[in-house]
Amino acid sequence: MLEDYLPIDMAKTGVKRGRDIDPTKATELKEELQRLVKAIVDDDDVNIDTINEAVETLSALKDLKVKKPIPFKLHKSLKIPEEFRCPISQQLIIDPVSSGQTYDRMSIVNLLRSGNQTCPHTQQNLLRTTLRPNPLLLRLISQWCQNHGVHLPDPEEYSDEYVITDADRSHFLSLLVKMSSTPSDQKEAARELRLFTTSMPSFRALFAESESAIRDLLKPLSQTKSQSDIHPDLHEDLISILSDVLIHDYNENPISENASMAQMVIPRLIDSVRSGRIETRSMAALALSTLAVLDSNKEIIGEFGALKPLIDLLEEGHPLAMNDVVASAIFNLCTLHENQARAVRDDAVRVMLKKITEGVLVHELLDTLAQLSNNEMAVEELGKLDAVPCLLGIIRESSSAVNNEKCIVILHKICFGAQHKWKEMIRDEENSHKTITKLARNGTSRAQEEATAILEKLNMTFYLTHTI
Repeated sequence: MLEDYLPIDMAKTGVKRGRDIDPTKATELKEELQRLVKAIVDDDDVNIDTINEAVETLSALKDLKVKKPIPFKLHKSLKIPEEFRCPISQQLIIDPVSSGQTYDRMSIVNLLRSGNQTCPHTQQNLLRTTLRPNPLLLRLISQWCQNHGVHLPDPEEYSDEYVITDADRSHFLSLLVKMSSTPSDQKEAARELRLFTTSMPSFRALFAESESAIRDLLKPLSQTKSQSDIHPDLHEDLISILSDVLIHDYNENPISENASMAQMVIPRLIDSVRSGRIETRSMAALALSTLAVLDSNKEIIGEFGALKPLIDLLEEGHPLAMNDVVASAIFNLCTLHENQARAVRDDAVRVMLKKITEGVLVHELLDTLAQLSNNEMAVEELGKLDAVPCLLGIIRESSSAVNNEKCIVILHKICFGAQHKWKEMIRDEENSHKTITKLARNGTSRAQEEATAILEKLNMTFYLTHTI
């Protein structure tokens, strides 16, 4: 059962603990407890399941009083946002992984184990694709769960049956030697290495045993003047191997905490985002997103000019691109103040607003825009690009509390930093639809605070007591 899992480590997702639980939850639990007790008292033949449910509800009420999270299964009336549901199980995504479409890892792994090798969304063969973690979506889901007092389970840990032998280690080293050989040997060795690193976590760990392993792997990229000169199959395989090695954090990472190695790898990844097959470019974006977990790498990646090709890749919106991965890379980089200014200069605000208007990655990109809105240049750009009508429209029409919170955070920055005409536009919206007022009454705690501040700024706080 979900409640048997340990609490997720919020430090890994960027979500802070300690927010007060909504007091309405106590009322809901009391009403549920009253219903169950009445059923027990009135029923001559008492159902043991009803008694157990009453005990669990009482325990949840006790936990709520000491501000412990409520087990997820008791939130019968809590509606999971559609973007947080796995397309296969229709349940809350616990461990988001992407293969063109984002799934819960357990659901997609069970599908593969059943013999189905086709992605239900893209209809592509999944055997050629590694399931990529989606840390940005995990962060959003974790934040949503925390805001609603939901106990988010830890992702299942997947063990691997393979054990590396001395013979495997020798074969691994022989494949790396071939990377300095002829183009045909390089292609053959890279394809075999990719098969091993995709399917065997223990094999990926071999890259951490020798600092020269990554350098040897990337020799084919070092031997060409331009990455467009390398064979597309070889290019794709090399970047896929590098991504697989980086994204599995239970291995000792051979790059992230090695400054000289990062400075060697990062320019090659950026070049790969610019050129090559769409799959190669997406996997390079994934590798950059993983490296950008460390602030020191964020700075290097930004200085080398990664944001522009990432933003261009997002704008292209190729159907085979892992666009959620690209969005995650941009978000990770933009948590560094210096990169926020770079992103604005590289047209990130326009591209993200365009995608949001088209209904593409709305919750992910709103999160990044909310991050960017801490930058004055970004706020000015949002005003120039008529972001206000777009954001007001989302709040008015969306049922997602998460999206609405992000929108009102951005609107707050615009309202307090942009020109007077945007304040008039928000005032007109209030006169017509009471959009901000409704959010001030019914939104999340953060949304209520931001919405109320906007109303106070516009001298319209009377709406809170005279309407709805």
